[in-house]
Amino acid sequence: MVALKLSDQQLAKTLGTILLIGASLTGVIALQKPRLNPTFEMVTPQKYVDEEQVEKLQLNLLKRVPALGFDNLLADWSYLQFIQYFGDSDARDQVGYSLSGDYFESVVERDPRFVDANLKLATSTSVFAGDPQKSVELLDKSVKATPPKLKATVIQPYYLWVYKGIDQLLFLGDIEGAKHSYTMAANWAQTYPNEESQRSVARYRKTVEFLENNPASKVPRIGAWASVLGGAVDQKTQERAIAEIKALGGEIIVTPEGRLRVRVPEHIK
Repeated sequence: MVALKLSDQQLAKTLGTILLIGASLTGVIALQKPRLNPTFEMVTPQKYVDEEQVEKLQLNLLKRVPALGFDNLLADWSYLQFIQYFGDSDARDQVGYSLSGDYFESVVERDPRFVDANLKLATSTSVFAGDPQKSVELLDKSVKATPPKLKATVIQPYYLWVYKGIDQLLFLGDIEGAKHSYTMAANWAQTYPNEESQRSVARYRKTVEFLENNPASKVPRIGAWASVLGGAVDQKTQERAIAEIKALGGEIIVTPEGRLRVRVPEHIK
């Protein structure tokens, strides 16, 4: 058996980490109790506000937890908490999505290469929490730490650039920034030989061309919302994207297979 020796300072740090994580876990369990027993306690609007404040404190606590080599684990934990937070529709209807950016920051600081999580967090931060500037800043941290090719991910990293471009185009009016982001997305996508990625290359370059020739064009904006729709995994995001596409003059077509396709009529410029 190999004995592991820790200095007093290391031991104190380790114990501190365990205590802080334990405190967070205890808080989460306490928050879950009313929802697990809805017949015993009516959740009032003020209760949701109180829970939101507790969650904010927990997130601030997690930011200060020394990782001790477990950054990825803490990022996973933060993301799982966000999934629960986002999925609590009753609470979100009452107090909104204001903590999305905090969850996003918590994940990016611990694991900037967590592509799958960062894309969902970016959408929640910009589309639902209304903070696209923070989303862009955190996506920027993510792309700077992430290589164009990454095996341990479900979604290709070039989508980080796409989502950054979407925020810049749709919410910040940063045309030059959006052009750069879509150019980088095309460059990264080009490193993937599969057909879908190669189609994406052409689409992103076409977006840049549209923005150069006609910055006020609705076409790239419809395309940006189509990207949001294509990446949506929840009904709220789908409904928001569809509404925005239709408002810009785009059309939603349901294929025989039940898939949604976006069509841009010829008169839309």
